[in-house]
Amino acid sequence: MDIIPAMNPAQVEVMNMMSFVNSQSSWSRMKEALADYFAKQLDDEIDALWQDEILTEEKVHSFATLHERTPYR
Repeated sequence: MDIIPAMNPAQVEVMNMMSFVNSQSSWSRMKEALADYFAKQLDDEIDALWQDEILTEEKVHSFATLHERTPYR
């Protein structure tokens, strides 16, 4: 039997907001708003990595040849 953890307050709030989604248009706008929020969070985090010089031009170029596949035997 799987145990479902309790939702945190933010999850409960999102679930409550879902009661106002009564059309495909409303659902599309809500998904877009959430996607925009998380895209902004990602942009801010990437900007911080560049600012702290954790992410550099050389590191980005190294991703082109990065191979981190799981070896299957």
